[in-house]
Amino acid sequence: MRAAVVTGAGRMEVHSVPRPEPGAGQVLIRLEGCGVCASNLTPWEGPDWMTFPTSPGDLGHEGWGVVDAIGAGVSSVAVGDRVATLSHRSFAEYDVADEAAVVPLPTELDGLPFAGEPLGCAMNIFRRSGIKAGQTVAIVGIGFLGAVLTRLATDAGARVIALSRRPYSLEVARRMGAVEALPLDDHYALIGKVSDLTHGRFCDVVIEAVGKAWPLDLAAELTCERGRLVIAGYHQDGPRQINMQLWNWRGLDVVNAHERDPAVYARGVREAVEAVRAGQLNVRDLFTHAYPLEHLDKALDATRDRPDGFLKAVVTMR
Repeated sequence: MRAAVVTGAGRMEVHSVPRPEPGAGQVLIRLEGCGVCASNLTPWEGPDWMTFPTSPGDLGHEGWGVVDAIGAGVSSVAVGDRVATLSHRSFAEYDVADEAAVVPLPTELDGLPFAGEPLGCAMNIFRRSGIKAGQTVAIVGIGFLGAVLTRLATDAGARVIALSRRPYSLEVARRMGAVEALPLDDHYALIGKVSDLTHGRFCDVVIEAVGKAWPLDLAAELTCERGRLVIAGYHQDGPRQINMQLWNWRGLDVVNAHERDPAVYARGVREAVEAVRAGQLNVRDLFTHAYPLEHLDKALDATRDRPDGFLKAVVTMR
């Protein structure tokens, strides 16, 4: 099979390697595609802790495709079923996953790209956020994740204030239902603006979906007394210093919304399947850029640079 190998900082090649075989309780998936995650960017930059070359297909964890073979004891899926997979070497033509880590896709989704892991991540973050009808919710950072969360919060009856640095992202937020879309620029001006919009109360729930220090600081400032600060951004570039005086004085509930339980992840993917099938989410609008496997490097660079019109990249195997 063909599989991407990262050979050094900002460098990759496609190698021909043996196809994996499923063991007992495992499923072999012939992949159609795999999403590119922001968490791929730090390894792509080549930090000191990275070891090159990577294993074939490594870093790819947002795959979908068709079951090609099953191991002993597998009963929930069959050869030929189309599935989303929560496996970890999916920048390749084939990957192996445990049976519990594959989610069947209904026939209504045939032909659609379906990177289930990030969609499931959004569903799980939304559940952890505890958003209710009538609340005011700020979402700081409108990329793929922020866009999905804007739609989910709006559909739940919340009033959403979206903040993002790119004009395109603000346009997406409005399409997803945000009542206000503010450029993510001046720290104190934004605090004042959100204060005005909320009559000085600030927001019941604030979701930080950037993964950088300043947006996290801003998100805390926008959260009301006894409000909920939800950290959805992936903070992978070192320690954070926070304004603990503010967090303590306002009595904030702080939720680190990343899940690690595989069963919870799979539950989120199943919920995402239903949201797409019901028309709540349109994956064609969310997966904006597609690249062949040989151009994974371009997909990673676009994920880093975010050209105009970009929300999320996927790589396709054929």
